[in-house]
Amino acid sequence: MNIPELLEIIKKTESPLKRQLLMVGLITSLLEQKGKEAPIIIGGCALSYYTREVYFTADIDLAYANREDLNIILKDIGFEQQGRYWLNNELKMAVEAPASVLVGEDAPIEIVELGEGLTCRIIGIEDLIMDRLNACKYWKSAIDCEMVELLMKKYAQELDWSYLKKRAVLPENNTLSELIECKTKVEK
Repeated sequence: MNIPELLEIIKKTESPLKRQLLMVGLITSLLEQKGKEAPIIIGGCALSYYTREVYFTADIDLAYANREDLNIILKDIGFEQQGRYWLNNELKMAVEAPASVLVGEDAPIEIVELGEGLTCRIIGIEDLIMDRLNACKYWKSAIDCEMVELLMKKYAQELDWSYLKKRAVLPENNTLSELIECKTKVEK
């Protein structure tokens, strides 16, 4: 893998989401070359992926336990740490690792083939819905309420409803009534 060539491909890629996914693919590849696990895209970047860029975020949020290894890779490919973010001004990109792991060992993951020999992992749609449902309920975030409905409508036939219900009844979520209400609303 020629890192400067990949960085140039990323720089020239027009789609902001595709640029972000390629960057995570590069980070993943470099970590895996060192025998480390792959990071998982979470948050707004995952939402952008599942909504096909209806929603857009400027930063890449990753779940990754070994921050030291991630920090070394980010520095090696031109990122500079500023507070909790890693910024690459030339690429106009920001990376943050706000979570160390996903909740639950059975958490589904989407693996995306990106070309150039790169792949990336994205939080499963069900866990993303739970994350946004929590933001809707507890932060009173109207945009997250809308995104939950959009995702449920778009992926209704593919969702693992038993997994969603299992996650909704967990004490840290306590969102079963909101989940059922939203499901009823989108089925109309």
